Amino acid sequence: VQLQASGGGSVRAGGSLRLSCKASGRTFDGYDMGWFRRAPGKEREFVAAVTWRGIPHLADFVKGRGTVSRDMPDDTGHLQMSSLKPEDTAVYYCAVKNPGSDFFDENSYDYWGQGTQVTVSS
Repeated sequence: VQLQASGGGSVRAGGSLRLSCKASGRTFDGYDMGWFRRAPGKEREFVAAVTWRGIPHLADFVKGRGTVSRDMPDDTGHLQMSSLKPEDTAVYYCAVKNPGSDFFDENSYDYWGQGTQVTVSS
């Protein structure tokens, strides 16, 4: 059971990135997928989640400049963020959990990807 996050990189402020999270080893149909990030010197924080039904949930700092989705035939989730700011610099992680538990709590998630670095320069 593995989650592989990709799509990170370096971008100028105001730019955009699309992160992907590919599940392998088993299907995650019926599970919710979440995205978290850890900035240097800070705790990991919730960014976004999409339910097994495809319903999105976004942290306040992402609303209006981010979307979260999943492509079930490919068992892949996506997080797209635009108008990126230097404070968005972090390692971004994807994770999956059973439906019904708290989206915002990282302890709700059962499987985690390795993280992908996003660096936003001013």
